[in-house]
Amino acid sequence: MPMAVMVAVAAVAAVILLIVLFKMVWRVAEPNEALIISGLGARSKPIDGVDSLGFKIVTGKGTSVLPGFQVARRLRLDSRAANLEVSCVTQQGIPVKVRGVVIYKVGDDFVSIANAARRFLEQQGSMDGAIHELFTGHLRSIIGNLTVEDLILNRERLTGETRSSAAEEMNKLGLVVDSLQIQEIDDETGYITNLGRPHAAKVAAAARIAEAERNQEATEREQETERQNAAVIRDTEMKKAEYEGQVQQAAQQARQEVILKETRNAELEAERTEKRLESEIRKPADARAYERVKLAEAQRDEQIAQAQAAATEIQLRAERQAEATRLLGQADADAIRQKGLAEAEAIKARAVALAENTDAVIAQQLAEQWPQIVEAGAKVFGNVDNMVVLNGAEGVEDMLAKALTLGGTGLGVARQLLAGMTNGNGSAPAPLPTAPVESAKDS
Repeated sequence: MPMAVMVAVAAVAAVILLIVLFKMVWRVAEPNEALIISGLGARSKPIDGVDSLGFKIVTGKGTSVLPGFQVARRLRLDSRAANLEVSCVTQQGIPVKVRGVVIYKVGDDFVSIANAARRFLEQQGSMDGAIHELFTGHLRSIIGNLTVEDLILNRERLTGETRSSAAEEMNKLGLVVDSLQIQEIDDETGYITNLGRPHAAKVAAAARIAEAERNQEATEREQETERQNAAVIRDTEMKKAEYEGQVQQAAQQARQEVILKETRNAELEAERTEKRLESEIRKPADARAYERVKLAEAQRDEQIAQAQAAATEIQLRAERQAEATRLLGQADADAIRQKGLAEAEAIKARAVALAENTDAVIAQQLAEQWPQIVEAGAKVFGNVDNMVVLNGAEGVEDMLAKALTLGGTGLGVARQLLAGMTNGNGSAPAPLPTAPVESAKDS
């Protein structure tokens, strides 16, 4: 093997040996513990005038311990809890049972560590028993000088006196009290229960009163809330009704506008229809009616003029005859003249009556000349082949009568019959006025 390798191996072996030896001789104190080193050369610095404790105390750091010559032991510095349960008698002679807890630890200074190490280093589990016995004695002594009311109402006094009373002994043990709590105080006689009854009754009454007041306040608040809710609901309903009314009013106004528009359209349509009827029906009808009236008036005026002309002609003829016969005799002339005037007046009156009631005049002429009309009608029907007439002459008369009652057509037939007849002396009767067919139909 090369020399360099051998040197390297030897160096590594030496390092490993050193590490092993270091681990064997080096001890480190944890934050919650103290190293108590005793043996050859284990001496600490002087503490409170004492030159040496006979062992070495190390906290928070490491130190070397020679195996076989020195021994290192650990003392816990963290907190511990010891439960207390003490039966004692108060100043009033009332037996009570007190339960509590003591939180304690080894002091952080070297004197406390040294005292605790001398007493509990190999028996650290017995610390709780020692604390229990220590505080039990002090509690019995202190409670014997207090009343039940003091225990209940002033527990701080009890704990304070207990800590003060046990402080010197705790220092000798190297221990300090972090906390002392009295958790519960019981009595077998019921004194504490009876002691609390008046207050409990008062508290209960106050609680009931407070509860009743709270219930009343809650009821009032509920009623007020209900009133507010009712007011909100009422306002909401009113606003809703107002909105619905506005909507209905708007809808009604819209319907009214539609109705007005439809009415206006209907009026316009009616006006257009009226104008169309006016232009297409009424005015032409009025024009036709006016034309018929004017034609009837013209025909009537013409008939009257013809009658007046005939009357004038007769009067003039009568006057000429009268003048011609005047020479024959005054008396005869006067008679002839009077007769001519009478005839003229009769013709004139007949013309006026004829103009006013043509049908009545025709009916009168028909009545006066009925036999001749029947005869003329028979001649007319004589040209018809194979006509059967029942009841002989009476049947022909009935037929003529029915024909003559057919309004304007019957009158036209009557006029033709009258025009074709002659009177007894062979002369034609006086001409009848002819009414227009349209007038007869209109009447």
